[in-house]
Amino acid sequence: MKKAATTLILILLLTAGYLGWVLIGSGTGFSEKMQSFEIPEGQTGKASVLEALEQKDIIKNAFVFSLLFSRIGNWNKIKPGRYEVKKGQSMISIARMLKNGSLAQYKLVINKLRTKEDLARLISKNLAPDSLSVMQFLQSNESLERFGVDTSTVFTLIIPDTYTFYWKTPLSKIFQRLSDAKNAFWKKNERMDKAQNIHLTPEQTYILASIVEEETNYESDKYKIASVYLNRLHKSMALQACPTIKFAMKDFALTRIYEKYLSNPSPYNTYKRKGLPPGPICTPSAKTIDIVLGAPATDYLFFVAKSDFSGYSHFSSNFAEHSQYAKEYQKALDIYMARKKQNEPQH
Repeated sequence: MKKAATTLILILLLTAGYLGWVLIGSGTGFSEKMQSFEIPEGQTGKASVLEALEQKDIIKNAFVFSLLFSRIGNWNKIKPGRYEVKKGQSMISIARMLKNGSLAQYKLVINKLRTKEDLARLISKNLAPDSLSVMQFLQSNESLERFGVDTSTVFTLIIPDTYTFYWKTPLSKIFQRLSDAKNAFWKKNERMDKAQNIHLTPEQTYILASIVEEETNYESDKYKIASVYLNRLHKSMALQACPTIKFAMKDFALTRIYEKYLSNPSPYNTYKRKGLPPGPICTPSAKTIDIVLGAPATDYLFFVAKSDFSGYSHFSSNFAEHSQYAKEYQKALDIYMARKKQNEPQH
């Protein structure tokens, strides 16, 4: 009798130990570091959820998991959406994740974008909306009206940063989040007042910053370039910004702007049209926006790249001086291009 009781206790202890190991130890069956699974709308019942878990090999033992979740949660109250599970995560942890509706969140890292297609690809790569639906949204003034922008100015909503969204966040909510971040940005550090001081709206400041962003990577030159363009705007001169020609032609690899390019009828051609283009030509960094807002007062009206190809520019207040620097640069560029062509392999 005593022996039988001891055996029973041992069996119970072993069973409890095994269940503890199953529930607390690694409950996943996949080999990757992370695995995601999705529970569609209207398919949150027990059978559908277990099927979603088994299809992706999320759990090792569906029977044990079923018993566990039935004890701690309600199958019909599971939140639809995408979840992420780490390799080695316990069944208890997975069950609690489903019970609490802890959907996976994904980072949308926005740096410099130039076109709507760039933004559509970025969103579709990281979130559920596909490129086509994003493009349709971006090309619809009706969709964008609620954010105070149109198809030309939509990028003014975007302050480059890292944003976090659920996988199936609707486009309207994605852009609302961007709009809220933009509004918060302009309310900080007296940016609205600074824009008013340079006689620009926040949207116009953003557009000008997008041109400055494309002109150079050197911060010291950005201040001077911003000053040149502000001076030209205030004197009703054409901006004559080469990056706007590249944008108009959708050829961002151009290293030289020839005369023939300047006849492009695009509204982004700032050689033919005075004033700012109708929208940004990229998403400038917050730093570049602040550089435009803090541009120094100068009498510069012209600038041209230095002939040493350092990436820096010469700045001038009169056309004669500018022409001299421009000739030096063109001569150096001709020599460089000739050497490059000479060294190209012959076919």
